[in-house]
Amino acid sequence: MEQPDFSRVEHLQSSGFIKTGQDRPAHIDAKTRVALVRKGNELFNAGRIEQARRVFITTGYSDGLIRIGDYYLTKDRPLDAFRMYWLAGDRKKIEPELEKMARVIRHWLQEDAES
Repeated sequence: MEQPDFSRVEHLQSSGFIKTGQDRPAHIDAKTRVALVRKGNELFNAGRIEQARRVFITTGYSDGLIRIGDYYLTKDRPLDAFRMYWLAGDRKKIEPELEKMARVIRHWLQEDAES
C-alpha cells in the first residue's frame, strides 16, 4: 500500500479533519495513523499548533491533545485547553479545570444574588 503524503497538511481548511469523542477513527489504518501522528508532532514542534491540533484530533492521539491543552493554558485559553483534555480523556487534567469553572460560576451567582 502506498504511503499517503502528509507533507502538505497546511492546505486543509480551518475545520481540518473532523472527529468528536475519544474513539480512534476506524477509517484510518495503523500505518497511516503513525504517519499522521509523526506529522502532528513535527507541526507542534515547529510551532504550528493549530495544524497539529487538527491532526491529533483526527488520529485520537491523546498525548498530543494533552500537549496542545497544556500549550493553550500557557496562552490563557483555559476553555480550549479543557476541550483538548476532554478529547484526550485525561481525568487528571479535566478535574482541576472543572473546579476552576465551577468557582467562576459560583462567584457570578453570588454577585448576582448580592445585586
